[in-house]
Amino acid sequence: MAAAGILTPDDRVELIEGEIIKMSPIGSPHAACVSRLVRLANRLVDESAIVWVQNPVRLSNFTEPVPDVALLKPRADYYAARHPVPDDALLLIEVADSSLLKDRNVKIPLYARSGIPEVWLINLPKAVIEVYTELQNAQYSKVLEFDRAAVVVSSSLEGWSIPAADILG
Repeated sequence: MAAAGILTPDDRVELIEGEIIKMSPIGSPHAACVSRLVRLANRLVDESAIVWVQNPVRLSNFTEPVPDVALLKPRADYYAARHPVPDDALLLIEVADSSLLKDRNVKIPLYARSGIPEVWLINLPKAVIEVYTELQNAQYSKVLEFDRAAVVVSSSLEGWSIPAADILG
Protein backbone atom coordinates (compact mmCIF):
# COMPACT_ATOMS: atom_id res chain seq x y z
CA MET A 1 0.00 0.00 0.00
CA ALA A 2 2.93 2.31 0.63
CA ALA A 3 4.29 1.46 -2.83
CA ALA A 4 0.91 2.41 -4.34
CA GLY A 5 0.92 5.75 -2.53
CA ILE A 6 -2.04 4.86 -0.30
CA LEU A 7 0.09 5.04 2.84
CA THR A 8 3.24 6.92 3.70
CA PRO A 9 6.20 5.26 5.43
CA ASP A 10 5.34 7.23 8.58
CA ASP A 11 1.75 5.94 8.84
CA ARG A 12 1.34 3.73 11.92
CA VAL A 13 -1.23 1.20 10.75
CA GLU A 14 -1.81 -2.52 10.72
CA LEU A 15 -4.00 -4.71 8.54
CA ILE A 16 -6.60 -6.62 10.58
CA GLU A 17 -8.95 -8.88 8.65
CA GLY A 18 -8.84 -6.67 5.55
CA GLU A 19 -9.27 -3.40 7.43
CA ILE A 20 -6.52 -0.80 7.78
CA ILE A 21 -6.45 0.09 11.47
CA LYS A 22 -4.68 3.16 12.76
CA MET A 23 -2.42 2.25 15.67
CA SER A 24 -2.49 4.15 18.95
CA PRO A 25 0.28 6.67 19.58
CA ILE A 26 3.14 5.29 21.64
CA GLY A 27 3.31 6.84 25.10
CA SER A 28 6.38 6.94 27.33
CA PRO A 29 5.41 3.95 29.56
CA HIS A 30 4.74 1.84 26.45
CA ALA A 31 8.01 2.85 24.79
CA ALA A 32 9.98 2.18 27.98
CA CYS A 33 8.43 -1.28 28.35
CA VAL A 34 9.22 -2.19 24.73
CA SER A 35 12.81 -1.01 25.23
CA ARG A 36 13.17 -3.15 28.37
CA LEU A 37 11.74 -6.17 26.51
CA VAL A 38 14.14 -5.70 23.61
CA ARG A 39 17.13 -5.44 25.94
CA LEU A 40 16.06 -8.56 27.87
CA ALA A 41 15.22 -10.51 24.71
CA ASN A 42 18.53 -9.74 23.01
CA ARG A 43 20.36 -10.89 26.12
CA LEU A 44 18.36 -14.13 26.43
CA VAL A 45 17.97 -15.37 22.86
CA ASP A 46 21.53 -15.00 21.61
CA GLU A 47 21.50 -16.77 18.21
CA SER A 48 18.43 -18.92 18.92
CA ALA A 49 15.91 -16.32 17.70
CA ILE A 50 15.55 -13.01 15.93
CA VAL A 51 14.13 -10.15 17.98
CA TRP A 52 11.60 -8.45 15.67
CA VAL A 53 10.51 -5.05 17.04
CA GLN A 54 7.30 -3.30 15.96
CA ASN A 55 7.39 -4.95 12.53
CA PRO A 56 4.63 -6.82 10.68
CA VAL A 57 3.86 -10.51 10.96
CA ARG A 58 1.78 -11.80 8.06
CA LEU A 59 -1.01 -14.02 9.41
CA SER A 60 -2.93 -14.16 6.09
CA ASN A 61 -3.50 -12.16 2.91
CA PHE A 62 -5.90 -9.99 4.91
CA THR A 63 -4.19 -9.77 8.31
CA GLU A 64 -0.78 -8.30 9.03
CA PRO A 65 -0.60 -7.07 12.63
CA VAL A 66 2.39 -5.29 14.13
CA PRO A 67 3.20 -6.84 17.50
CA ASP A 68 5.47 -4.82 19.77
CA VAL A 69 8.04 -7.61 20.01
CA ALA A 70 8.21 -10.94 18.19
CA LEU A 71 10.72 -13.70 18.75
CA LEU A 72 11.20 -15.46 15.43
CA LYS A 73 13.00 -18.55 14.19
CA PRO A 74 16.43 -17.56 12.89
CA ARG A 75 16.82 -16.97 9.16
CA ALA A 76 20.01 -15.97 7.40
CA ASP A 77 18.24 -13.13 5.56
CA TYR A 78 16.53 -11.75 8.71
CA TYR A 79 13.23 -11.95 6.80
CA ALA A 80 14.36 -9.61 4.02
CA ALA A 81 12.69 -11.81 1.37
CA ARG A 82 9.30 -11.72 3.11
CA HIS A 83 7.64 -10.84 6.39
CA PRO A 84 7.46 -13.66 8.90
CA VAL A 85 4.40 -15.92 8.91
CA PRO A 86 2.88 -17.90 11.82
CA ASP A 87 5.27 -20.85 11.38
CA ASP A 88 8.19 -18.46 11.92
CA ALA A 89 6.91 -17.13 15.26
CA LEU A 90 8.09 -18.50 18.59
CA LEU A 91 6.54 -15.83 20.81
CA LEU A 92 4.66 -12.59 20.17
CA ILE A 93 4.45 -9.82 22.77
CA GLU A 94 1.93 -6.99 22.83
CA VAL A 95 2.44 -4.05 25.19
CA ALA A 96 -0.95 -2.57 25.97
CA ASP A 97 -2.00 0.68 27.53
CA SER A 98 -4.77 2.37 25.54
CA SER A 99 -4.87 -0.63 23.15
CA LEU A 100 -5.60 -3.21 25.89
CA LEU A 101 -9.09 -4.22 24.77
CA LYS A 102 -8.15 -4.38 21.07
CA ASP A 103 -5.07 -6.44 21.84
CA ARG A 104 -6.91 -8.87 24.14
CA ASN A 105 -10.18 -9.18 22.21
CA VAL A 106 -9.04 -8.85 18.58
CA LYS A 107 -5.34 -9.54 18.14
CA ILE A 108 -4.86 -12.41 20.59
CA PRO A 109 -7.74 -14.44 19.07
CA LEU A 110 -6.23 -13.79 15.61
CA TYR A 111 -2.87 -15.07 16.85
CA ALA A 112 -4.56 -18.19 18.24
CA ARG A 113 -6.45 -18.88 15.00
CA SER A 114 -3.15 -18.49 13.12
CA GLY A 115 -1.37 -21.02 15.35
CA ILE A 116 1.05 -18.71 17.18
CA PRO A 117 2.20 -20.95 20.06
CA GLU A 118 2.58 -18.30 22.76
CA VAL A 119 1.55 -14.67 23.26
CA TRP A 120 2.34 -12.31 26.11
CA LEU A 121 0.14 -9.31 26.80
CA ILE A 122 1.86 -6.71 28.96
CA ASN A 123 -1.08 -5.06 30.69
CA LEU A 124 0.41 -1.70 31.73
CA PRO A 125 -2.70 -0.28 33.48
CA LYS A 126 -2.90 -3.31 35.77
CA ALA A 127 0.88 -3.92 35.91
CA VAL A 128 0.54 -7.61 35.06
CA ILE A 129 1.70 -9.91 32.28
CA GLU A 130 -0.89 -12.22 30.73
CA VAL A 131 0.60 -15.32 29.10
CA TYR A 132 -1.50 -17.20 26.53
CA THR A 133 -0.48 -20.78 25.64
CA GLU A 134 -1.76 -24.27 24.84
CA LEU A 135 -3.64 -23.94 21.58
CA GLN A 136 -6.81 -26.03 21.34
CA ASN A 137 -9.42 -25.56 18.63
CA ALA A 138 -7.76 -22.31 17.49
CA GLN A 139 -7.97 -20.79 20.99
CA TYR A 140 -5.55 -20.47 23.88
CA SER A 141 -6.75 -22.86 26.57
CA LYS A 142 -4.30 -21.63 29.20
CA VAL A 143 -3.99 -18.03 30.35
CA LEU A 144 -1.73 -17.19 33.27
CA GLU A 145 -1.39 -13.79 34.91
CA PHE A 146 1.89 -12.70 36.50
CA ASP A 147 2.19 -9.72 38.82
CA ARG A 148 5.31 -7.67 39.48
CA ALA A 149 6.61 -10.17 42.11
CA ALA A 150 6.41 -13.20 39.79
CA VAL A 151 8.85 -14.72 37.32
CA VAL A 152 7.44 -15.21 33.81
CA VAL A 153 8.53 -18.46 32.15
CA SER A 154 8.08 -19.07 28.43
CA SER A 155 6.74 -22.42 27.32
CA SER A 156 8.06 -21.83 23.76
CA LEU A 157 11.58 -20.58 24.42
CA GLU A 158 13.86 -22.78 26.49
CA GLY A 159 15.60 -20.94 29.28
CA TRP A 160 13.35 -17.90 29.06
CA SER A 161 12.43 -16.87 32.57
CA ILE A 162 12.23 -13.19 33.39
CA PRO A 163 11.24 -11.43 36.59
CA ALA A 164 8.04 -9.55 35.73
CA ALA A 165 9.43 -6.47 37.49
CA ASP A 166 12.24 -6.36 34.90
CA ILE A 167 9.61 -6.05 32.17
CA LEU A 168 7.13 -3.80 33.97
CA GLY A 169 9.78 -1.45 35.32
